[in-house]
Amino acid sequence: MSDLRRKTTLVIVTGAGIGYARYFPGTMGTVLAVPISLGLNRIAEASPLLAVAILAGAILCAVKLSTDAAQIMQQKDPQIIVADEIVGFMIANFLAPLHWTPLLLSFLLFRIFDIAKIYPATRLEKLPGGTGIVLDDVLAGAYAFAIVQGLLYWRWL
Repeated sequence: MSDLRRKTTLVIVTGAGIGYARYFPGTMGTVLAVPISLGLNRIAEASPLLAVAILAGAILCAVKLSTDAAQIMQQKDPQIIVADEIVGFMIANFLAPLHWTPLLLSFLLFRIFDIAKIYPATRLEKLPGGTGIVLDDVLAGAYAFAIVQGLLYWRWL
């Protein structure tokens, strides 16, 4: 792997360096994901299928690049990788209306589920490479998405 490709990979998976934050890099990565998620939701308003394709592509890219970054760092799940938090939050906040309440709830629930590693997240985390790095956050995002969407559906939010 060329030096340029190594550096580019690390810039992307660290969220342009936010993963190097001294404190709470995962939370900082989730903060970075907020405007990305809002942009995705705007796309979903016009073309839900395109938004789903973008989200799926982002997950696949996060898996591939996280695999490469873990190999570069020679660690199973380097803390500097925040691409997993970014795609996880994109899922958590997917299709939510542009309002502070669902955004904040999506954020809080995603962080709780990401940290708590509710079943089967610990199993997913043990998968090799970027698959294990990313899929536990995808699941955390799915849990948060289900709750937020349920609350929106029942008009409790």
